[in-house]
Amino acid sequence: MQPYAAEWLSIVPPLVAIGLALITKEVFSSLLVGIFSGTLIYSIGMGNNMVMGMVETAFKMMSEKLDLNILIFCSMLGALVYVISMSGGTLAYGRAAASKVKSRRASLLSTSGLGMTIFIDDYFNCLTVGTVMRPLTDFYKVSRAKLAYIIDSTAAPVCIIAPISSWAAAVGSSLKDTGAFDSELGAFVATIPWNFYALLSLAMVFFIACTSLDFGPMRRAEILAARGLEKRMAGETTEEAKSNPNGTMWDMLVPLGALILFSVLALMYTGGYWGDDAKYHTIMASIGNSSASLSLVLASFAALIVALLMYVPRQLVKFSDFVNGTVEGMKLMLPANIILILAWTLSGVCRDLLQTPEFMQQTVLSSGISAMFLPLIVFGLAAFLSFSTGTAWGTFGILIPIVVPIIQALDPNLTVVVLSATLAGSVFGDHCSPISDTTILSSAGSRCNHMDHVATQLPYSLLVASCAAVGYLVAGFTDGNLFASLAASLVALLAAIVVLHAWQEKVQPAHNIRG
Repeated sequence: MQPYAAEWLSIVPPLVAIGLALITKEVFSSLLVGIFSGTLIYSIGMGNNMVMGMVETAFKMMSEKLDLNILIFCSMLGALVYVISMSGGTLAYGRAAASKVKSRRASLLSTSGLGMTIFIDDYFNCLTVGTVMRPLTDFYKVSRAKLAYIIDSTAAPVCIIAPISSWAAAVGSSLKDTGAFDSELGAFVATIPWNFYALLSLAMVFFIACTSLDFGPMRRAEILAARGLEKRMAGETTEEAKSNPNGTMWDMLVPLGALILFSVLALMYTGGYWGDDAKYHTIMASIGNSSASLSLVLASFAALIVALLMYVPRQLVKFSDFVNGTVEGMKLMLPANIILILAWTLSGVCRDLLQTPEFMQQTVLSSGISAMFLPLIVFGLAAFLSFSTGTAWGTFGILIPIVVPIIQALDPNLTVVVLSATLAGSVFGDHCSPISDTTILSSAGSRCNHMDHVATQLPYSLLVASCAAVGYLVAGFTDGNLFASLAASLVALLAAIVVLHAWQEKVQPAHNIRG
């Protein structure tokens, strides 16, 4: 399909979808309306039939943007989670962990720590951390919204500062296109201390976990969870009722450990570690050359086989029940899979048909901005594009080849700062967008209502982004002074959290909150 330069109209579809989702709390119809509004604009602009052109274009884009490997991975991980629960491993782990982790704070810190250790891929992080830690956080009455927030905030923000990750490989490929760096990996590592949004997101996660100084909708969710008034998703009671009382925590840890091990091995395999090309015969090079989605499919299938071999011979789960359990687990992932398909379609309509990124690039290039404001402006532009399209990779893949030559011409000293601002803004938009795949998977992994996750996380994300913006503004005025920039961001963040929590405690005491 030929692209159409819709200019200002190109930002209408994501704004419609996101606005409706926030207002109605119903994501399926909101995404559909956003998709059809975009294909209607495209059909009118291209002179096609308004009705049939709109519908036909929407479903063509849906088929083109479908990532079957990710859908298979999500479905098989849902199946794995379900059969682990059937074996009794989930409940046994919850009991064992509760005996070791003695406080609510420790459960939150443990969840945050686990999220930081799974840095290979954000998809894998989102679903695995939720599966492992949900029994423990449920025991200590941590809200599902808080769990989803921690998962989401230790997924993309960790991957974007991890040199060995699928994200590092994606950034490296974009940097290679610029020809401005001798080493793509070296350039990526240089951006890490300047990625203020990622660093501040992690700092906020641990600060909130230690202090419980919540504010906004998250505070309400935490109070209701502590009172036992939190609503749970359908199907959980049935799942727990089928758990075998003879299961042990190893029936959960071994399959999930196998999933992690097989994920690394599969990334190395698809990246050519055991292939003929010698340049991929190192772990880092092979992971950088790997297919993350295919690797996760292979790993989740292998983990299911491990679970089968563990449960059926020991009669924890009958073979017929195991097969039926995998189907039931896949059914639980159906809502998340549908949202992913619709989000990919909307992103494709904006990027490929209406040329939203190109329009935003032209807007910035024609503005005649000063170099000292470029880090802040690029951060905002990347955030808007990523939030609107729901993809960080697509955003920095388009912006990096454009902003790097611009800043090198204006002020080479700020090259790394602007590059970092591009990555940080892309992660921020992806982190809080209702149509982002990692946001969707975080909701699925924590078994939290998707729009509840979006609503509770958004104030936290906006606060962190505002403080990161302060850092990039200081960086522009100080010609790239890292200490001053990072210190300004961190002080602003800590002060804002304390003030917001104290203010909300005053205007709405906890005893006034009702379910």
